[in-house]
Amino acid sequence: MAYKVFFVEDEIVTREGIRDKVDWRGHGFEFCGEAPDGEIALPLLQTVRPDVLITDIKMPFMDGLELARIVHERMPATKIVILSGHDEFEYAQAAIKLGVTEYLLKPVTVQDLHGVLRQVAAELDHERRAQEDLLRLRSQVEETRASLRQRLLLDLVVGAMSSAQAIGQAEELGLDLVAPAYLVVVIKIEPNDPSALFDYQRYARTCNALSHLFEHDPAVFLVKKDLEEIVLVVKGESSEALVEKHVWLRGLIEQQTSRTECQLVMGSGTPKRRITDICASFVEALASLQSAAPHNGNGNGNGVAKAELLKINKSAVESYLKCGVREDLDDFFDTFIWPLGETVLESAIVRHYILMDVVLTAAKFVSELGGNSDQVIPDLDLIEDIRTGEQIRQQVRSILLAALAFRDRQVTSQYAAMVQQASAYIDSHYADANLSLAQVAGQAHLSPSYFCTVFSQEMGKTFKEYLTEIRMQRARELLRSTALKSFEIADQVGYSDAHYFSYVFRKHTGQSPTEYRWQIHGTS
Repeated sequence: MAYKVFFVEDEIVTREGIRDKVDWRGHGFEFCGEAPDGEIALPLLQTVRPDVLITDIKMPFMDGLELARIVHERMPATKIVILSGHDEFEYAQAAIKLGVTEYLLKPVTVQDLHGVLRQVAAELDHERRAQEDLLRLRSQVEETRASLRQRLLLDLVVGAMSSAQAIGQAEELGLDLVAPAYLVVVIKIEPNDPSALFDYQRYARTCNALSHLFEHDPAVFLVKKDLEEIVLVVKGESSEALVEKHVWLRGLIEQQTSRTECQLVMGSGTPKRRITDICASFVEALASLQSAAPHNGNGNGNGVAKAELLKINKSAVESYLKCGVREDLDDFFDTFIWPLGETVLESAIVRHYILMDVVLTAAKFVSELGGNSDQVIPDLDLIEDIRTGEQIRQQVRSILLAALAFRDRQVTSQYAAMVQQASAYIDSHYADANLSLAQVAGQAHLSPSYFCTVFSQEMGKTFKEYLTEIRMQRARELLRSTALKSFEIADQVGYSDAHYFSYVFRKHTGQSPTEYRWQIHGTS
């Protein structure tokens, strides 16, 4: 695309000569207008908004410097080229202050202008590429922020983060989560004809239409759980206000259903006062959704009382994740989950709720240990497909084993870091004859007895064995490379008694310090 150039010159012969002789198009420009002075040029410039303004300085009514000043203020992106017959310093100085791109002295040849046009075109090309890169970067940043917002909101509805984490991350992403009350609504997109083939485009259009409904409502956060389900996290000034908002939402969804190619089914939770209870409202919304779904084939599940949804012992799950071992998993399942028995198998709602409760508890546990809840959250579509007791057992096993594995990795990692810190301390303090187990254990913030056990497990040797190895290694280096006497070396490696040092050295190497030195230097 050619850049637009506008020319202002009071001498008509000069103006027409430059206009007609310069190869504008050959240098990437379109000549878009001319004027005899700045006063006539200004309104034309504001209409045309050229990329480049070429103007004479000495003109009646409004000179070129005044025109350049106004254009620089109103159209800062426009490049300005000054033509002047006055080789005076104050003109050039004034032009520089105005940010003028080029200052040419008359008489100006066509070749001069061609050279300036090439230079200005290169600058404009560079700026255009930089602007395109900036727009592309901004788009990528916004896409990333949108993705992070979705991840945050999904973690929020499944209970995988604390309120402090949620508020902090939301602020970083430009979301204001704080409110006196919260409500979760789940909208399921279903075909009008249950027997019809899946039509991705139809679902996508419906999903996008729903997104547009709430994109400008600061009280509604929309989460695309998957292609068929939309989750709305709604905040309000009170529980009563959310009840009114819920009525409005239901009317809006019913209205939208008549405009889309799919049927919209809405399930709602109850208002909650805490951010951490949003997940409870979400699970209630899922249960409400299954009860409301017109194509729900699990008839027995629809009439289950809410009290039956709350039978899982969350405390037992939390305790097992904190203290349990893999070998006890089946016993735990049989004791705390399977007693729901036929109710779980017959009720789609209870089945879904039980498994979601396990997911939420495990996700929260992993999150509190500093992990990513994605490590234990399964594909939620798999939960929908579960029908048998063995499938429930396998899904629960998969979720809990993933959480246990993460827990054990964290513990091992913490011990490794502690032992690494302790060994580094030993390496730098071995020369201290008073260095003790208690002193090093204090660096790792552990009791001496517990530190001794952890150190032995991680290093494969006791604290005393490791310290002795470090001291003996340094002693051998000093015996090989210095003429220090044995008692001096003993002192440098942490032994105040030279005789005891010789005893330990012989026990460790099979030779006395003197024999070791003689062997090294006698055979060299």
